Amino acid sequence: MTLKSPELLLPAGSLDKMRAAYDFGADAVYAGQPRYSLRARNNEFRLEQIAQGIAEAHARGKKFFVTSNLIAHNDKVRTYLRDIEPVIACQPDAFIMADPGLIMMVKEKWPETEVHLSVQANTTNWATVKFWQKMGVSRIILSRELSLDEIEKIRQECPDMELEVFVHGALCIAYSGRCLLSGYFNRRDPNQGTCTNACRWEYKTHDAQVDPNTGEALASGMDKGFDFAQAREEADSQFTSTCGSGQRHPKADQVYLLEEMGRPGEHMPIMEDEHGTYIMNSKDLRAVEHVERLVRIGVDSLKIEGRTKSLYYVARTAQVYRRAIDDAVAGRPFNPALITDLEGLANRGYTGGLLERRPANDYQNYETGNSVLHRAHFVGEVRGFAEGMAEVETKNRFSVGDTLEVIHPSGNRQIRLEQMFNLEGEPVQVAQGSPVRVRIPMQGPVEGALIARLLQV
Repeated sequence: MTLKSPELLLPAGSLDKMRAAYDFGADAVYAGQPRYSLRARNNEFRLEQIAQGIAEAHARGKKFFVTSNLIAHNDKVRTYLRDIEPVIACQPDAFIMADPGLIMMVKEKWPETEVHLSVQANTTNWATVKFWQKMGVSRIILSRELSLDEIEKIRQECPDMELEVFVHGALCIAYSGRCLLSGYFNRRDPNQGTCTNACRWEYKTHDAQVDPNTGEALASGMDKGFDFAQAREEADSQFTSTCGSGQRHPKADQVYLLEEMGRPGEHMPIMEDEHGTYIMNSKDLRAVEHVERLVRIGVDSLKIEGRTKSLYYVARTAQVYRRAIDDAVAGRPFNPALITDLEGLANRGYTGGLLERRPANDYQNYETGNSVLHRAHFVGEVRGFAEGMAEVETKNRFSVGDTLEVIHPSGNRQIRLEQMFNLEGEPVQVAQGSPVRVRIPMQGPVEGALIARLLQV
């Protein structure tokens, strides 16, 4: 059986990231106007950049999708058609949308416009796919809450509809990203593009008692944090000795109070029995090992999350998932080295999400809210090359004696850094972080290369 190669779709928070995505293997990118997409921050795509991006993409035979997937309030409905008209005139390949009213308005005024239904619309079954197909939507970006078997069932029931699936990037604790935390804490609504990632913050948990008259959670012993580890150990011991299989854990109905580190003294009641402090911090999605199954299912597009991520992130993920797709289509076995390559990105721990059913604690990172470097650290970009010397603009510190990885569209390679010079030709031992420029000896293709310092080889 000949397998169709799915589209590899990468995020673009800037024109440079768009170009890197294409250079390293993407077939398409998605970007959006800050006012109408869910990335108002770290987003350079105003109308001029959108027009330039679309022109460059089409010149390269690539696709450019415009993300317009906010859940609109009345004020943005009022201005939407006016603001989107010049974008439509740029002829993007499709709009990614979530709001039914905005989709209706676009299809009524510009019926030939391609619309892809955003993951924000939470499509979890084949009947919903058929509904949106009747509404004129040409592609469905499926909910992240689906298993591989569920995706396959939707493919079988909807053989003539394009399906897109997220395979890498940040996950949210809220259903397909429709989060309320940021809006509650900071009046910055994630569904309007201004998420503050409140689910990544550090929280303390405290034991609580419930007022029998009002049901209100009351603090008990708030002078010290609740020792979750000890309580969990005691409860597990009790559960093992007294409860049979399938019965409810004795701590399951306990009420706790949540205290965010930046808001000491403000206690929010929660129902949670886990043992860490970052209880709402999901691990990052990594489904590179499931690409072959998704290709066999017949998914049309594999999507990577991360419009606010770095150029290095875009290049690395594009390169890895391009190889995974090409291997799957060619019938080659999965290459475990691709997993190692993804460890070169800062991450919060990886999970296959709900694509495969796993123990509940696999999905959450209970130890830390910040990303951790496991294999490599992005340290620079090659800005020029002459007489065997690459001029590198540094992003992070590296030194003579380090092992560097040269990441290039033609292939990656490792070098041992034996010498380094400043722009005046003087030898230096250490390249400080941005914005320093240094020259290092390098052979082979280097134009456009990214440099990473390997933490372990």
